[in-house]
Amino acid sequence: MGEMEEALARASAGTATRPIPKSAQARMRFLLKTEKGSTRALAARLGITQRTVERYLKGTLRRPRAELAARLEREVRRDWQPRVQQRAKKQAATATGIVIETRARFGFTAAPGSTDDGRIRRITQHLPPPYAARLFDAQSAGATEQQLQRIAAEGLQEIYFKDNGRRAADLEVEFTDIDYIELEF
Repeated sequence: MGEMEEALARASAGTATRPIPKSAQARMRFLLKTEKGSTRALAARLGITQRTVERYLKGTLRRPRAELAARLEREVRRDWQPRVQQRAKKQAATATGIVIETRARFGFTAAPGSTDDGRIRRITQHLPPPYAARLFDAQSAGATEQQLQRIAAEGLQEIYFKDNGRRAADLEVEFTDIDYIELEF
C-alpha cells in the first residue's frame, strides 16, 4: 500500500463515531463477523494459525505480540463502521472537500526564465469536492499510487500554486519525494 492509499485509509478510519474494541478477544470477535464466521479466513487475513484465532476467541490467549496487535488494530480500523466512512466520503465528495497536509518535493514546469528546481515544501490546503470525488473514485477503481499522487498534484496545482487561475497559468506541478501526507475529510 502506498503513502496516498494509507493516508486515505487513515482519514477514512478517522471518521468513526465510536471507539474500536479494546481487547484482543473483542477485536477478534469483530473481525470474525466481518469474515462471516470463518476462523480460517480470519487466520489467513491476519497471517496466523486458525488455532491461534480460536484461542483468542475463547480467551485463553489475551495479549498478542506487538506485530499481531498492530495488525489487529489496523484491520479493525479498516472495517470499523463502514457506513459512517461511506457517509463521510460522500459528504467530502459532494459538499465539504478534503484537507491535504504534506511535506514533499514539488517541481515545476513553467514559462522560460523561471526556475523549475524542485524543493521541499510543507503545504496544508483545502481541496474542493471535485478533487475529493476524483480521489475516492480512483481509489475504489484500484488506481496506482502514482495516479492518486497525480490527482492530488493537480488539486494543489490549481488551488495552491495557480490560486484558482489568478496566476501562473502555464505552471505544471510535479508531486514527488513525499516525506509525509495526511488527509482529513
